[in-house]
Amino acid sequence: MNKLLDETLSIETAERINSRASTPFDNAYKAALSTEGARYIQGFLAFVGKPYRPIEHSWIELGDASEVRIVDPTLPHLNKNPQELWYFAAQKLTVKKLKAIIEESKEDYPEDEPLPIYGEPPYEYYGDMMLGGQDYLAAYQAAEAKCKEINELNLERN
Repeated sequence: MNKLLDETLSIETAERINSRASTPFDNAYKAALSTEGARYIQGFLAFVGKPYRPIEHSWIELGDASEVRIVDPTLPHLNKNPQELWYFAAQKLTVKKLKAIIEESKEDYPEDEPLPIYGEPPYEYYGDMMLGGQDYLAAYQAAEAKCKEINELNLERN
């Protein structure tokens, strides 16, 4: 499957939803609600430089199985070269499923933020980050390996 970051649509979406720098989950949620055919994705982002490890992140995806486009409404706030961003999906939700989970979360846990969503308990833990099962662990490990690879290559070039 081919996944390309759509820079133009990411920036347009960020402007349309008034995305904020430190809220990738909320940004992706708003983008999913306002973009026809979108799927809400949670996972990890790998890139060259600090913090030299994956960060938990969220975005949306558009398209069918033959060509999936990544739309990241937080992209303008990342201050990274878009060609040096790698996305590792841990969980994909349709807008319908996303809305249902958010509603249920608000009802059952009104004092907690409903995002990010970690799937069905029991949860697994990795370091100080809560992960939602084997899919999260696999995505984190793949992103972690990519971070090591690209940051070692970057150190060798300098």
